[in-house]
Amino acid sequence: MAEIERPRPPEIIFDIEHGDQFIPAPEVVEWAMATFVREGAPLWNPEHGHLEQASIGALWTNVSNSKNGKAIVGQCETGDPMAMGKWSKAKARIQVEQWFGAIPDFILTFDAGYAEQCSDIEWCALVEHELLHAAQDRDIYGAPKFSASTGRPVWCIRGHDVQEFTSIVRRYGADAAHVREFVDAANGKPEIGHASIAHACGVCLSKAA
Repeated sequence: MAEIERPRPPEIIFDIEHGDQFIPAPEVVEWAMATFVREGAPLWNPEHGHLEQASIGALWTNVSNSKNGKAIVGQCETGDPMAMGKWSKAKARIQVEQWFGAIPDFILTFDAGYAEQCSDIEWCALVEHELLHAAQDRDIYGAPKFSASTGRPVWCIRGHDVQEFTSIVRRYGADAAHVREFVDAANGKPEIGHASIAHACGVCLSKAA
């Protein structure tokens, strides 16, 4: 794969004197839209077409995250905070609005340390993996769902295809999608209790818990 220019985390996020940080990354959103979403993009994927109507925010972070012993390096969430309690939710909404100016439909968060050292193909696979979680909901007939009051799409977090995101494996290969072990296991004898989750995605680990 040819070298792909991509956004890099700001140097300040690696300064330990600044402590834990979440830094808005509009450059990541613009790069993702220009690379994967807009028709004619160099790595255009029609599966992302609905995202042209979505508001997306992105964050770099230096806060390490893990679940069940697995590091999380990327996560897609709906923009409206899900905090419990009226005050907790209000405080969370204020923070999101300070980051992005408004509540976006989706928030993508990326581990700055991983993003700084991973290869271009791993970065592409990670970002597109998270974009594939950002979905338009479907009605009982499988048609895209729209809000009756606003006419806008109804957004949701999409789970994986049966074989991870088939699109990621098809476009980047098993190694870049971090599912080589999954593919090898599928070609061999089943092993009880064995699982592989690509990119240690926060959405995936949350559903696996």
